[in-house]
Amino acid sequence: MKTLQQVRHGASDLHWLAFLLTGRREIACEVTAQAIDSMDGRDGFFSTWMVSWSRRLVIARALAAVREDLTRSARRTALRRIDNSEFPPPSWVLDARTAKSDLKCALLPIDLFPRAAVLLLVFERMPLKDAAILLDAEAELVRQAMAAGVRDLTINLACTQGWSAAPASAAAGETQHA
Repeated sequence: MKTLQQVRHGASDLHWLAFLLTGRREIACEVTAQAIDSMDGRDGFFSTWMVSWSRRLVIARALAAVREDLTRSARRTALRRIDNSEFPPPSWVLDARTAKSDLKCALLPIDLFPRAAVLLLVFERMPLKDAAILLDAEAELVRQAMAAGVRDLTINLACTQGWSAAPASAAAGETQHA
């Protein structure tokens, strides 16, 4: 029974990862099923390695399934300039009650390439070189995308907790009058 629960939990994690990478439920289901099929019949010493391998397999297949969208998003990221919009104050901290659904709602609006960079580098703790290979991009672009994605994620999470940025024109007006 414990093994069945582990498989269910593992499948759920793999599906969630695939969904966040692609933003598409049907692709996430397909990729997860393929990864679980590849783990069938494995146990003991080999199972830990297979779980790790299945995560990489899900990542690679999910990214391959959205390759064209990922390439377009990478181009947008390369052209993106740092936004001067307001950032949450340094005292802001993530609410400990933040749920997985809040994280999903904060991640999905982020453009595909920066979102994938955040998921791979921050959440999966993948080395930059490996992420660059999977994303088929230069390491510097992946680093830039991660910075943009973390910034967007932070702002999105802060907004879910009630923080709101001052409109750009209001912030500029305050600076001029100060």
